[in-house]
Amino acid sequence: MTHVALIGFGEVGRILAEDLSGKAVTLSAWDLQFENPASGPATSAAAMALNKAASAPEAAANSQLVISAVTAAQTLPAARSILPAVTRETIFLDLNSASPGVKREAAAEIDRAGGRYVEAAVMSPVPPKRIATPMLLGGPHAESVLPLLHSLGFEGAKFFSAETGKASAAKMCRSVMVKGIEALLSESMLAARAYGVESAVLKSLDDLFPGPDWAKLARYMISRTLEHGARRAEEMREVARTIAEAGLDPHMSSAAAERQAWAPRFATALSEQDLDAMLDAIRAQMDAKAREARTP
Repeated sequence: MTHVALIGFGEVGRILAEDLSGKAVTLSAWDLQFENPASGPATSAAAMALNKAASAPEAAANSQLVISAVTAAQTLPAARSILPAVTRETIFLDLNSASPGVKREAAAEIDRAGGRYVEAAVMSPVPPKRIATPMLLGGPHAESVLPLLHSLGFEGAKFFSAETGKASAAKMCRSVMVKGIEALLSESMLAARAYGVESAVLKSLDDLFPGPDWAKLARYMISRTLEHGARRAEEMREVARTIAEAGLDPHMSSAAAERQAWAPRFATALSEQDLDAMLDAIRAQMDAKAREARTP
């Protein structure tokens, strides 16, 4: 039986725990928010058959596989948090959206402690494929851990490079496009709706880039910023770091991070299923907030 530890018990950690629960594994989990019993991670963990640990080292103790699924900014702290429990048997699977440089720092910490670090670049949204989501594995230990991961259900995991950082570079450069398009559509559609020209803009996009239903795509992508903008902003700051590590000024990525960070304050607009209605709901909230700011 394999002992698996989950460091981070947000959406991804919970999904992995659910999918691993049917395997021949014992599960431990730790999340910073476990200190608050009313938090989402704490209540999710309490409802599952796993050990809700009191600390990261306690969760990782005696674990053959430690999966790190935290926010981008916590990538390096999460790796450092388990160091007291690392042994030669420890495989540290880092699913976090961080720059190649940060991944190499995390790898150095785990390797110095005697463990085996493997970066995993998640290349699509975790739902709907869940544990089978496509991911690229990197690092000197990546290829050797594939049989274990496949046996646990990570069917979308593929070896990418023996060099730590390459897989994350692919992920981060993809995010320039994906999260950037989300930010661009948000800004374009909100401004277009204010001028009453959104139909003309969408028609123009369809003429230039035929294929997707642009109204449907815009609503979906804007909804992602409303729901996950805070997490996406963290990722885009890591994307900006990745671009800077490549010797470029991250103008576009830094701007996308700001638009992603701005979006969640209008999350109630998620209830609107129509694009125009969603845009109107956001604009109404924007106007209300502007009035509040002007009120003495």
